[in-house]
Amino acid sequence: MHLHPLLRSLTRHKLTVALMLLATALTCAIVTNIASMVVHRLVLLDAPSGMDEDSLVMFTSARIKATDGGRADHDFNAQYTADLVALRGIPGVRSDVAVMGLPMWGGYGIDISSNAGTVQEQGFQATAFPGGPGLLRTLGLNLLVGRDFLSSEYVPYKAMKTVSAAIISRTLAQRLFQTDDAVGRLFYTSNGPIRVVGVVAHLMGMSPQLGASDNEYAMLLPVEPDGDYVTFVLHATPANRGRVLNQAVTLLSHRDPLRVFDNAETFAQARAQYFRRDSSMIGLLLAAGIGLLIVTAAGIAGLASFWVQQRTRSIGIRRAVGATRVDILCYFHAENFLIVTGGVLLGCVLAYALNLLLMKYYALQVLPLGYLLVGALTLWLIGQLAVLGPALRAAAVPPAVATRSV
Repeated sequence: MHLHPLLRSLTRHKLTVALMLLATALTCAIVTNIASMVVHRLVLLDAPSGMDEDSLVMFTSARIKATDGGRADHDFNAQYTADLVALRGIPGVRSDVAVMGLPMWGGYGIDISSNAGTVQEQGFQATAFPGGPGLLRTLGLNLLVGRDFLSSEYVPYKAMKTVSAAIISRTLAQRLFQTDDAVGRLFYTSNGPIRVVGVVAHLMGMSPQLGASDNEYAMLLPVEPDGDYVTFVLHATPANRGRVLNQAVTLLSHRDPLRVFDNAETFAQARAQYFRRDSSMIGLLLAAGIGLLIVTAAGIAGLASFWVQQRTRSIGIRRAVGATRVDILCYFHAENFLIVTGGVLLGCVLAYALNLLLMKYYALQVLPLGYLLVGALTLWLIGQLAVLGPALRAAAVPPAVATRSV
């Protein structure tokens, strides 16, 4: 099949061809970016935290008024220590801890550096998760090298600036010291040096949306909560999580009825709640992308049907002079291929322009080339399928019938 007759035919319908080409280009640009955003969100939803999430339950505790008659020196640390001892008596509880932050549950951002005196100039931000004794064991983190915190290393929250030990993620160790074995090394904050006593395989930061690498700059700090608000985390077998959670809240309520307990849930529920907006966005983006593809396919099919009706005479002439059904079929498919190809080429440029624009407002990655390739193949396939019906009808026109329409 020669290309020149096809191009000459298309130039006779410049406006129609231009509209279809533009529609295909916009579809390519939008759908490829939608696909990239959906995959990015799906990766976030499945991002591992490093913890034994299936075995964790948690709830928060807040004091509605002083339980000791309003004295300012209420010893919350002692109260929480006694609470944890009581919680360990619940059948099914393997370990527990009082914390002030977890991945996707809050934490503290601190500026750190591997060199003394360069925190302000060369430092970067990492996430710190303070917690009391049992933090490493309860969260189920995989300790690669080093040890757990010693009892002498724990400090109350009020003295958090004096903390001297940390267990850091492997990603953070590599960023600070370019090695996994960072045990014994010092890193620095604005408050002073902290020694690394252990390295865990993985620990998600408090905001997965920051990106895969930045979000893994995380650490545990041996800090015991001593304020009026705390989060209790219990490690239990998955089958007992619901019962353990209910008994834990009931137990502490009886120990101190003046406290309010909230956010009682499994970590899986907390994760689902954290990513609720991302899940909704995935659904909306998929619906928009699929709808756009359907509209584009309908437009291509409608245009092809219109052209078949307009070209009945020329089709009949071609059939009369020897063109086969296959020739007519190939003609319409080739014509559609040229239009879609033009739209795809323009769409690739628009896709990167749209991607750069979106990157200014959202934490998105540069659009990978593979998405453009998949988008182009999808549009080519949809275009060929959309034009198949009209092309078959054109190919089925008998030469005699077409000739009578002259």
